[in-house]
This record gives sequence, structure tokens and C-alpha cells, in this order.
Amino acid sequence: MCSFYQLTTLKRRMTKGEETKSIPVTQQMVWNAYHKVKSNGGSAGVDKVSLEEFKVDLDKNLYKIWNRLTSGSYFPPAVREKSIPKKDGSKRKLGIPTVSDRIAQQVIKSYLEPRLESQFHKWSYGYRPLRSAHQAIEQIRENLHQYRWVLDMDISKFFDRMDHELLMKAIEKHVPEKWVKLYLKRWLEAPSEDEQGNTTEKNGIGTPQGGVISPLLANLFLHYALDKWLDKQYPDLSFVRYADDIVVHCRHELEAKEVLEAIRKRLQECSLELNEKKSKIVYCAVYKRQKLDYSAKFDFLGFSFQPRTIKLKGNTFKLTYDCAISQSSKSRIVEVLNKTKLHKRSELSITEIARELNPKLRGWINYYGKYNKREFTRVLRIFSFRLMKWALNKYKNLGGIKTGFQWLNKCRKENPNLFAHWELGYREM
Repeated sequence: MCSFYQLTTLKRRMTKGEETKSIPVTQQMVWNAYHKVKSNGGSAGVDKVSLEEFKVDLDKNLYKIWNRLTSGSYFPPAVREKSIPKKDGSKRKLGIPTVSDRIAQQVIKSYLEPRLESQFHKWSYGYRPLRSAHQAIEQIRENLHQYRWVLDMDISKFFDRMDHELLMKAIEKHVPEKWVKLYLKRWLEAPSEDEQGNTTEKNGIGTPQGGVISPLLANLFLHYALDKWLDKQYPDLSFVRYADDIVVHCRHELEAKEVLEAIRKRLQECSLELNEKKSKIVYCAVYKRQKLDYSAKFDFLGFSFQPRTIKLKGNTFKLTYDCAISQSSKSRIVEVLNKTKLHKRSELSITEIARELNPKLRGWINYYGKYNKREFTRVLRIFSFRLMKWALNKYKNLGGIKTGFQWLNKCRKENPNLFAHWELGYREM
């Protein structure tokens, strides 16, 4: 926490210079940006300075950012590049700016975002304030009542291939301030540095996936490349976009084929291309006609949409088309649970286990438990099985699996609020 002395000193030093600065970046903008970056967390960039280390000399560090931003002399350092595994086994490049650069980017993002937000499409949900993945899922569920055909699409390496020249044309439409365009251009051109220390120049394409300003610029690019184009070319259709993941709803098979080909060509005009392996036409009906050679399932934001049997009141069932946690999401959760090696940690008490895993459990429940709790409960059973194995290793006198689960049920009755899913009434056993 910044001391009162640091804060007042920072404000005093900035205020003295604000009157002579031509670029309207105030001390409050920098201060707010710092708190936003701090709340988001994140690791160090190429300078290896963490948030904790940055805070040691907060007054001086924030003053330096403000002074350079207001004088036009701010130049971003290289972005640290880190490869992270994807679901298909390939790797995605994640860009990690320095703490100082994240704060500077946040200043400009906060300045621009309200202006651009007023222009963005109502069916664009990714990385936008007051919009969420659940809202995107709800829109798809609503659309499926009206449309039976879906284009499930993904843009191949979008953040790596975004064309700077086209993006700057979009920026020109909404940003008259020369100083803002100057900094945006510098961030676009900032090189990246890989884990071996090798530097790569941008050469007119790409923005780091992980940069503070990148999602806003990505939404602006796709607003013109896709959203407005779809509105103009196919005003009777609906779509949902979350960053570079897109679902377009169509009325019949021929229309789906036509729109898919048109989007493929449109993306090529914008120096992009579809990920053909992940893009497909889906027939979204409860009963699939045999002659149709299309999938009846698609995944979006960690959920699978497909025909499902749901239980109604009493012992009646209904066949419907809806979403639930996807198999790939289940696998990732199981992988996280496996990494904890819970069953081998007999030195822990059950209270300590709850304290460690409840944040993860709450996150999974809040996100995946939103739809089809019955399907999500199967994941919780996996956790309960590992918890039972932990109990058997810790208390050798319990015997076998049956008595292990009996012991867990007893714990649940005695302390029903111990684990997040117990507290919310999930019956996984």
C-alpha cells in the first residue's frame, strides 16, 4: 500500500508540471491505471521487475511514467514472449509487457475505451466492460430458438496477424488526438523478446496477446473487419463474437454455406484467415435428419452445445438442445486436480485442503455451474473421489472406498460449509 507521504508527494510533483504539459495525461489517470494493473496482477516483463518490486519506489516510478507520457517521450520496451500450451497440443505466444508499460497502456486504454465502447456492436462480448462470457452464452441460447444452423468459427492466429495499416485506418476514424495515435503506433511496433533473449520485430503485423491495450485494439479491428460487415451484408442473421471466437446463426443449409464462404473471403481481404480445423457448419436440432452430414455439436467459451436429455419435475424427461461444461473444460479441471496430488498430501488437514482449493472450486462453480448443474456435478465427483483417497491415506483405519465415502459424508453433515460445493448444496456423492 502506498503511504500518504508517497501519494501526496507524487500529486504535488505532478501538479506543478501539469500546467506546462501539452499532453493531457493527469496524475489521477496514472494513479488509477496503477491500481487497475495492480488488481489484475501478472508477472514481470523483460526488465524482470515484479509488481512488488515496482511498489518499493512507487512515487519515483509513477512520476517517471507520467512525465514521459505527458512530454511525448515515452517509448515502450520490448514485450516478453512466453509460449503456453493450447488445447490441441500446439503453443500460443503470450506477450507480457513490463509493469511500467502495462500502466502506461492502461492510461491510454482508459482514455479511449468509453469512446470506442459506444461504437462497438451489441453482439460483441469479449474483453469489454460490463459484458461477460455468460452473456454471450445466453445470447447463443436465445438465438438457437430462432436459427437451426450455426457457423462455428475461429480466426487463425488473429493476434499475430492483425494488420497495422488496416488497424490505423480504423483508429483514424475515432481518434483525432495525434499523441494517442503516436503511442498506439509505438506499442504496435514494439519488438518481442523470447525466452532465449532473441528479439523479433513486428514488421507491420501483430499485437501481443496479453498486452493491456491489445484487446481494445482487437475489438476495434474486428468491429470493422467483421461485425459491421456482417450487419451490412446479412442484416437478417444473428451472431455472437467473443474476441476472435465467432458463432453466426443461419436459417438453412444453403445460407450457412454461402455465409461461411463469404466470411472466408472477407477475412482474406483483411489479411486474416479462418482456422479451417476449428471452423465448421453445425445443425442445431434435437432430431438430426440422417441425410445431413453435419455435426450436431459445437463448443464455445468452455461449453458444449448439443442435444441433451434434461430431467423435469417428477420422473419425466425432455430432449432439448442446450449447453453444459465441455469435455475439454472437464479435462482441464481434472488436470488441475491431478497436479495438486491431493491423495498423497496426508500431512494436511481437511480444513487446510478446503482453504487451498475453495478459490478454484468457487471459480469453477460460478462459471461452469451456471448451466446444466447435473453435468457439472460429474466433475465434482472426481474431486470427491480424490478427497476420499486422501482420507484413506491419512486415516489407515478407514478401510476401503465405501468407508472412505462414509467418512466424507459424516464430515459434510458436521461442517456443511467447509467446501464451496458443499456450501452451495451440490450432491456429488
